[in-house]
Amino acid sequence: MNDLAIVGGGSWGTALAIVLAPRFERVRVWVHEPHLAARMMEMRVNSMYLPGFKLPTNISVFSDLHSVVAGADVVLSVVPSHHLRSVFQEMQPYLTDRALYVSATKGIETGTLLRMSQVIQHVTAPALRPRIAVLSGPTFAREVAAGEPAAVVIASEDAEVAGTVQSAFSGPTFRLYTNSDVVGVEVGASLKNIIAIGAGICRGLGLGSNAVAALVTRGLAEITRLAIAMGGKPLTLAGLAGLGDLVLTCTGDLSRNRSVGLELAHGRSLTDILNSTAMVAEGVQTTYAAVDLAKRYGVEMPIVEQMYAILHNGKAPKDGIRDLMERSLKSELGGVQ
Repeated sequence: MNDLAIVGGGSWGTALAIVLAPRFERVRVWVHEPHLAARMMEMRVNSMYLPGFKLPTNISVFSDLHSVVAGADVVLSVVPSHHLRSVFQEMQPYLTDRALYVSATKGIETGTLLRMSQVIQHVTAPALRPRIAVLSGPTFAREVAAGEPAAVVIASEDAEVAGTVQSAFSGPTFRLYTNSDVVGVEVGASLKNIIAIGAGICRGLGLGSNAVAALVTRGLAEITRLAIAMGGKPLTLAGLAGLGDLVLTCTGDLSRNRSVGLELAHGRSLTDILNSTAMVAEGVQTTYAAVDLAKRYGVEMPIVEQMYAILHNGKAPKDGIRDLMERSLKSELGGVQ
């Protein structure tokens, strides 16, 4: 395990390159923009997505996929969810069964409703039978790049694959726990971003900690209901990829999705918010798939539904929160035992 390819050079991809560089002889990072790749190689910093952090000397940056993935022992995918399929289609000629594939993308593909590991399997079949693991957990890119302690989950149906990645990636500040529940990890990773938008709306409307705590807790109940319906395990959603990631994303000032909610509550349009940053807030796109998944599996997800209405139907944020509070009264544990 000497050669690591990281496909996606945004803030998270760059942070992973920095924290994993001591674990590999060579780390190659792919970024879409040729000018950014050239600048990163010259200045040894990703000034667009993660300024202030020097790239270790064993990291190389390219804008062509062949130079990054050819011959890699591990291919770590960190591209936005809506680009994952097209990127894997482009690099498919360079992929082999020898490599391990790790997805660190949090999202559900719109339309197909496939999880990210399923998209990778779908694109690479039948030519390959990729050995895939999923990386998720409560992490902000800047803190990981700064060497602050973080714990994440590496999930795979193949225990050997999970264990191999765990050993290869774990270091003094980056600790990995294995999990066999890929469904639960991916569902938790994706849907927590939607709940975080709601948490940002609560704060932006001037609501206090009571409201945010209620939203986080009931959001976790929604995510757990859906994960169980899709074949996930409840305990996974109580762990790092569920509760841990949800709490961080809903309360941390570095959360992109929370920031979207804050700005919506302050009266900015979604288009204006998204156009003002190069960063991707995955929760915005994931609401489409989440609503469709809830219908497919017959799962009640009122917070997700209200976030969809606010993001895509122009509903006023304060009306969405009011409608959540005025729903018919329920049992707390219904559907999540």
